[in-house]
Order: sequence, then structure tokens, then C-alpha cells
Amino acid sequence: MYILNETINFPPVSRADHDGLLAIGGDLSIPRLVHAYYSGIFPWYGKDQPILWFSPDPRMVLFPEDIKVSKSMRQLLRKNHFEVTINKDFESVIKNCASVPRSDQDDTWIVPEMQEAYLQLHQTGYAISVEVWKDSILVGGLYGIWLEAKKMFCGESMFTKVSNASKYGFITFIEILKEKGVKLIDCQVYTDHLASLGAKEISRAEFMEFLK
Repeated sequence: MYILNETINFPPVSRADHDGLLAIGGDLSIPRLVHAYYSGIFPWYGKDQPILWFSPDPRMVLFPEDIKVSKSMRQLLRKNHFEVTINKDFESVIKNCASVPRSDQDDTWIVPEMQEAYLQLHQTGYAISVEVWKDSILVGGLYGIWLEAKKMFCGESMFTKVSNASKYGFITFIEILKEKGVKLIDCQVYTDHLASLGAKEISRAEFMEFLK
């Protein structure tokens, strides 16, 4: 296990273990987080744990052209069923991602210090939020890291309070990313929900090619 110190550096991602765990420790400073994302690494840990850094193999990704939109979702999009905004309320989005209950987990990994770190990333332009509104009420959203130089968006988390809200926001955002020339959306690890939207697993080596 590689233990980080004050130096902003990571070992080669090939040294990650079977679960993708690469390193432990360090901090959540903006320079370290930015360096991590540009190196194919992200922090992922829970309450009362040290900071854990991952680079999984395989890697779940979505190529924008592969996005799957169901017939029912197309109808909602045509009707402008929800309003979607970008960077209107990052703090509310990340707090909801941390607090909305999920059937597949008992506790959140978006601990308070993680929320504060990503709020700072947002203020520097690296972290982006997508808000989904219905009748002026925030009903869904997502946030992630925008690696402009690599034309890549690294999705972190999403939440929904009403059916289809987060999916609606995600699909709308994909279209915006297409216009910006984005080549890849990093989804990190496999979930059935992401697979249903067209995401798939590729090798870590292939993923790293997009970061070169």
C-alpha cells in the first residue's frame, strides 16, 4: 500500500490492487485533487476512514455518442418536463447527493470534508453541477470534474427526488458536452443504472490513453 505524504504525487496506477485501491492518506487540496483526476485517480472513502485513492480496472465510461434514451424519456424531453441549469446551485447538489438515501448503501462517501473540497473545486472552475428543477424546486442533479484540456468529464454522483429527474439532467448535460467536443465521460465503476444509459467498461490502460 502506497502512503502519501506532503508531496503531491501518486504511484503508477498499475500498482493499484484488485479493487483499484492505489494509495492512502494525503489531503483533499485543490492541487492534489486536480493532479489525481488528470492521472486517472479519484478519492473514495467513508466516515472514520483515511483518504483512499482509487484507479479501478476495468473503468466504467460513457462515450457521448452511445447514450441511450428511452422512448418515455424522449417524450419528457420533448415536453420540457423539467428545467435544467448548470452551476446554479452546486452546494445544494452535492449536499443532496450526500444525503438522499440509496438502496445500495448504508452511509455516504461524500463526507463533510469531501463536500468542502469539491465546493472549492467548483469555485475554481473544475467542478461542475447540473441542477434539475420542477416548479422551481430542486428535484435532481449531478456533479463532477471537468477536465477541459482532455475533453473529459468525470462524473462523481447524482441524486433524484422524483422519478426520472437525474436521468433527465444527465441526458441533457450529455448533449451540452457533445457541443463542447467532449470525447469521454468517466463513470468510474459499474452500476446497472449507468449501463442502462449506455456506459460500458473498458480497461484501465485504454482509459489512461485518453488522459495522455
